[in-house]
Amino acid sequence: MLDISLIGTGGMMPLPHRHLSSLLMRYEGRLILIDCGEGSQVTQKQLGWGYKTIDAICLTHFHADHVAGLPGLLLSIAHSERTQALTIIGPAGVAHIVKSLCVIVGELPFALNFVEIPKDGFTGFKVPLTNFHLSAAPALHNCPTFAFRVDIHRKGRFDAEAAKGHGIPLQFWNKLQKGQVVEYEGQTFTPSMVMGEDRKGLSVSYITDSRPPKWIPDFIKGSDLFICEGQYGDEALLQKAKAHRHMIFSEAATMARAGNVGKMWLTHFSPALQNPKDYLQNARKIFPKTYVGYDRITETLNFEDNTT
Repeated sequence: MLDISLIGTGGMMPLPHRHLSSLLMRYEGRLILIDCGEGSQVTQKQLGWGYKTIDAICLTHFHADHVAGLPGLLLSIAHSERTQALTIIGPAGVAHIVKSLCVIVGELPFALNFVEIPKDGFTGFKVPLTNFHLSAAPALHNCPTFAFRVDIHRKGRFDAEAAKGHGIPLQFWNKLQKGQVVEYEGQTFTPSMVMGEDRKGLSVSYITDSRPPKWIPDFIKGSDLFICEGQYGDEALLQKAKAHRHMIFSEAATMARAGNVGKMWLTHFSPALQNPKDYLQNARKIFPKTYVGYDRITETLNFEDNTT
């Protein structure tokens, strides 16, 4: 199962009831974070998932409301006695930005490994120490910005009858299940001989600070959960959204419908948008399974048949 929590849903500036943009995901005890707005470690502490097993921090772009929480968060991770390297992924220049922000942090007890996203994005990057597979696609903001998709892949079932039929000794079954090729007495046994087709996994997509890119419906297609910015709810603010390279609720819903996603959470609300639910119907008339995100909204996604 995959746990997801929006630990911050605000844009531009924090409010007493709304921290800045940040998304945390947990699978098999490992964590990845997307964006790290000011004060992220505070709301993460309230959530209670810990800091030590955050293995990657993914940055959509370098505006302050998405990165200013990094120094405090890295110090919190350091205080958790982590020693394993941590990966930070972001647009070109990510190492320079993070190191500049962290001048006040001092020496960390773990290494920082930086991954720059190519301008056209990437597909299926395996996050170190985890089973998260990360993809990135360009967004349309006023600085280099990326949307992210996280997939949890799921292997097919092991076919014991096939293994017996191929005469594969029992002691090699576990290795084949783990994807290893076995050489034994002049024979080669491969996982494809005993493993069924891959089963449906889990996927979460995330885009914020962007106009609606025409390629995003394909990028998010079939996601169990799509998390999208809703800077403004009022249809009358469309021109303002265009001017500032943001979206209104109905535009987010149109992408969700085109991408055939399971459900959508709206996030990254303007400070002036005090009660996003007042405008929820603007999205639901297009995509009914739309929900207003709030700080520490949490959901667990399960595999279809909920078995191993």
